[in-house]
Amino acid sequence: MSIASKYKALSKYARTNIKTYGLVIIAFAIMFPLQSTGTINNSISGQLVPICTYIVLAISLNLTVGILGELSLGHAGFMSVGAFSGVIAAAAFRDSVASDPLRLLIVIIIGGIFAGIAGLLIGIPVLRLRGDYLAIVTLAFGEIIKNIINCLYVGIDSKGLHFSMKDTASLGMTNGKIVLNGPQGAVGITKIATFTAGFILILITLFIVLNMIYSKTGRAITAIRDNRIAAESVGISVTKYKLTAFITSAALAGMAGALYAMNFSTVAPKKFDFNTSILILVFVVLGGMGNIMGSIIATTVLYMLPELLREFADYRMLIYAIVLILVMLATNSTKAKLITESVKFKIKGVFVRKNKDDSDKGEVTDNG
Repeated sequence: MSIASKYKALSKYARTNIKTYGLVIIAFAIMFPLQSTGTINNSISGQLVPICTYIVLAISLNLTVGILGELSLGHAGFMSVGAFSGVIAAAAFRDSVASDPLRLLIVIIIGGIFAGIAGLLIGIPVLRLRGDYLAIVTLAFGEIIKNIINCLYVGIDSKGLHFSMKDTASLGMTNGKIVLNGPQGAVGITKIATFTAGFILILITLFIVLNMIYSKTGRAITAIRDNRIAAESVGISVTKYKLTAFITSAALAGMAGALYAMNFSTVAPKKFDFNTSILILVFVVLGGMGNIMGSIIATTVLYMLPELLREFADYRMLIYAIVLILVMLATNSTKAKLITESVKFKIKGVFVRKNKDDSDKGEVTDNG
């Protein structure tokens, strides 16, 4: 039995897992040695952790937008909760946890927990709404979080953490260190994020999301997306499953935010504004609603595109916008889909013919 035949015999769930995990592992296997040996320049090397971060954000948002079918525009808000709670945790554990990988793990977990709590608090009232109303409320949530962090001052000294909503002087520290400085955001961050940590976080995110999609919970969420009334009529708790998807999405966004913050020496609240939420949504839409592998590819290509177009100077964002328009037109064109399917059919035909020829040769050899 050939490899192609064995692959076809697998379930849809298994084939999706193999393709998605395989894509991520192959990409890491290629990029990690290039980064370690310094083959790629510092500009591209510095983009690897942010790319991992945005891949996690796109996958997690796809759970809400693509699988659950609810439009959320506040994903940057959950990302910021994870980022700044992670920065505070990193400062608090700096002396007690000497190992950078262990401290990074703690920071990511704490960022995910706080973002998950924020998702719960927002999800309970917000998920009663639908469509445009839900999008507007989640957008407002993201802006509220950004403005709260703009007014937040946090410091740490021998007595522990100090919080204030006024200024640094009101923290009342003695020879302490400022962690959050209002509109300036997090300052003096010790960079401990790595490409390997980003790769592992992507795998964890894929494991959580893919298993959820193909589980009983995922089927219930899909049923709610397709027909809410029919789902309720068969006893599916709409609130429960919508909250499950929303909180999971928020927690993963918080973990990504914590990793993102640990990759820079300074992170400002203005980074997590409406534009960031829209950027993540663009990755999801261009990759395909509900298509996890598509989100990974779209995020990588679109995030790297401005950097690859840097030589065009002021025209690079114009080219970037044109590329987005062309991709959207292509993905929504019936002719483009027919061409893609035709190419896939021809490629499959080549492999099938090759496998058949190999098997025929084997039969001739046995008979001879």
